[in-house]
Amino acid sequence: MTAVANVSDWRAVLSGAFAHDRLRTVIAVLAIALGVALGFAVQLINGSAVDALSQSVRTVSGDADLVVLGARSGFDESLFARFARDHDVAVASPAVEVEARISGRNDTLRVMGLDMFRAAAIQPGLVAEAGNGLDMLRPDAVFLSAAALSALGLERGDSLALQVGLGEVRLRVAGRLAGAVDERIAAMDIAGAQTLFERLGRLSRIDLRLRPGVDPQRFIERHAGALPAGVAIDRPEASLKATESVSRSYRVNLNVLGLVALFTGGLLVFSTQALGVVRRRAQFALLRVLGVTRGRLARLVALEGALIGVAGGVLGVVLGYAVASAAVLIAGPDLGAGFFRGVEPSVRVDPWSPAAFLLLGVAAALSGSLVPAREAARAAPARALKSGDEETALTRLRSPASGLALFACGALLVGLPPIGGLPLGGYVAIACLLVGTLLSMPWLAAAVLARTPMPSQVAPALAIAQLRGAPGQVAVSLAAIVAAVSLIVSMAIMVTSFRTSLDEWLARVLPAELYFRTPGSESAFLSPEDRARIEKLGGIARAEFMREEQLLLDPARPRVVLLARPVVERDAAARLPLVEPPVARPQGAAPPAWVNEAMVDLYDFRPGRTVTLPLAGRAAQFFVVGVWRDYGRPQGAVQIEESAYVALTGDRTATSGAVWLARGAQPAAVRDAIRATVPGGGRLEIVLPGEIRALSLAAFDRTFAVTYALELAAAAIGLIGLSSAFGALVVARRREFGVLRHVGMTRRQVGAMLATEGAATAGLGVAAGTVLGAAISLILIYVVNRQSFHWGMELTVPWGTLALFGLAVVALATLTAVLSGRQAMGAEAVRAVKEDW
Repeated sequence: MTAVANVSDWRAVLSGAFAHDRLRTVIAVLAIALGVALGFAVQLINGSAVDALSQSVRTVSGDADLVVLGARSGFDESLFARFARDHDVAVASPAVEVEARISGRNDTLRVMGLDMFRAAAIQPGLVAEAGNGLDMLRPDAVFLSAAALSALGLERGDSLALQVGLGEVRLRVAGRLAGAVDERIAAMDIAGAQTLFERLGRLSRIDLRLRPGVDPQRFIERHAGALPAGVAIDRPEASLKATESVSRSYRVNLNVLGLVALFTGGLLVFSTQALGVVRRRAQFALLRVLGVTRGRLARLVALEGALIGVAGGVLGVVLGYAVASAAVLIAGPDLGAGFFRGVEPSVRVDPWSPAAFLLLGVAAALSGSLVPAREAARAAPARALKSGDEETALTRLRSPASGLALFACGALLVGLPPIGGLPLGGYVAIACLLVGTLLSMPWLAAAVLARTPMPSQVAPALAIAQLRGAPGQVAVSLAAIVAAVSLIVSMAIMVTSFRTSLDEWLARVLPAELYFRTPGSESAFLSPEDRARIEKLGGIARAEFMREEQLLLDPARPRVVLLARPVVERDAAARLPLVEPPVARPQGAAPPAWVNEAMVDLYDFRPGRTVTLPLAGRAAQFFVVGVWRDYGRPQGAVQIEESAYVALTGDRTATSGAVWLARGAQPAAVRDAIRATVPGGGRLEIVLPGEIRALSLAAFDRTFAVTYALELAAAAIGLIGLSSAFGALVVARRREFGVLRHVGMTRRQVGAMLATEGAATAGLGVAAGTVLGAAISLILIYVVNRQSFHWGMELTVPWGTLALFGLAVVALATLTAVLSGRQAMGAEAVRAVKEDW
């Protein structure tokens, strides 16, 4: 009999939920599915890209135990002899690595110049497949990976044109590399690479395999002190971590947004289950009278949520895989952020990831069912069987103590420094604010409604009285909408602040009338002769050139960008977007340097300090004069005077330039003159400041496209949750509507009452969500973004957009409330009231 009873009450509870609340159950499943899909898709995209990067590092490093690295321009090749003769080194493999621009394409190719015989012993993946072995020694022959051959549409025997300076070199495709399947990479003879790419006497890296028994750490310690400035020796894994760190904050932020969407879905399950419990209060009371225990009933209600989570999780995993596959195909593995160029990953699914996100979906739905399950179990059966007892449901949620405790915890966590380079304190603080606000909503709703003036008209007065009598139900209705509104408001303020700050920054850093640069690769540059030709052109009042280099300050971090340009010290405040007034450089101090905000956070390069930069293998001293805002180089950047750079390195080449036009000169005419006068000038990218601004803002919008999608998803979940809540409450109150119709209220008056309830509830939710979102935006702007990307921004609030959004939410909620009550208002009053007889 016990088994039969268990089966019967199981069927009674679940059939009551899924048979009578089908629409709301489907909506809850879709909400969980959306959260799981977004999180799983982001994890698949990022995981696949990182896997491809890992494979690339393993291919390039091969079986090396250690790798010697320096600036991107390389270091003196005499260092190779020291390691090759070391008795602890079994094999030393030198390499020249160049990111070369492909002629005729807006793309680059990673070219490795190798000693093929030494590389065969350490890096077999970079050695050609079976073929003519002599081709590996010919200076005009190149071998491509399968991914490069496919992407470029080349075959053996074809010609590959690469840009060097503003000229072009042609290489013969001699075959395919044995490894490097997922990366566009090429390999050629090291002597040929040094000659073609003007790297004579320079190396980019030296891969070392140590003899058996040699401790790599002791080897590093023995050689570290004797290395030239800017050259370091470390394990190959360090370079992978450094590469990953550039995009890690971006990837983590996307994962957090996915989890927020999942959390919002869990809130919708909570709202659906809580209001379902209110609606089925009498049914649960009857089950209690028939012998179902409190614990049994609570477990059955929790089981409903778990089943919703299972269905949503399975659907979300399938959708997530489809979204990830489409995103990689359309936007690339970095979703348009530009972190994984040259990597062509495929979406790989390990058996644990789907299971983990399925469990997250179940956990979110189950968590949303715990409070409703306890509420169902605690109800007194005798009282619950009587009409009107549903208004007393969820009154235990009115204590604000837990919310206040979470607010205090969040305030403390905001001040924490980054942990492992990530703003974990900021993330947890946001979670504390969000959960604390949701826990405080029943108390807040009761306090606000108690102080709301009672309208003079009957219908609105009844609406306010109804909301005052059931503040717990009001708070449950608001859960999803408060979370959704807060997310949208916070992201809208943060994105608007960022975009406005970026626009103002571009206006500051683009004072000239025409800009030109060599294409974004290491093999392209302007020679001193090219510079002289541009300076002598008619129509140009002044030309300014800049050289960009990448320096290795810490092997565990990405290389720092060095910018050498004629920054006149006395005019720096007007020409650079400084975040604070510059400090005065003492007489006799080292040459001046200006650093971006990332250098302050990562390397403690503060104004007034004398810092060391490795240039041409020597340690050069510079005095930090000021800090400038930079939205393009989160790994760190330093600007120095071009004269100091030339004196230390002898390098007079340039990678970009700016032109101020003479009076009456036309930008288009000067552009054509530059391209016609400079040999290879057709390969220069020459643009107006407005074009740079438009391209930069378009790139910004592409990068935040996922954020916009998540905002829309959150808005949809919140509005659906509010609609579901009103629908559940209206159905539960059909006897109340019947009585009102019996005592003389018209359908119009009942509709006005419902409209007032919808507007008041949504208005309260929008107000609370807006305040919460504003607080979260401050954490995003001043904590999360600063600690993640090391840049500051000015607060900008899109008042008009937020006002329109709030009005739209209130209007939709009002409409939803009225439409949800149409069926109840249209039912026969006698049939509705009969249920109380």
